[in-house]
Amino acid sequence: MNRHLSPATPLGWLLLSLQIHTDRARRAPERGASAIEFVIITAILVALAAAVGVVIYNLVTDEAESIDIPDAPGGP
Repeated sequence: MNRHLSPATPLGWLLLSLQIHTDRARRAPERGASAIEFVIITAILVALAAAVGVVIYNLVTDEAESIDIPDAPGGP
């Protein structure tokens, strides 16, 4: 893992947040999140990924439908 990423970048912030969360979880008496918390976090991330996928799909589909394709010569 690159320790020289700036927390000002999105990836640096994500890694720093993950490290802080992991350190807190290791110091906690229950030693981490429960299975329910992991399921909820995973569900939120899956929903977010699906939403991003739908937005990208709609943008690409709209752009593809706006392309004007001329009729082939000799066609009906």
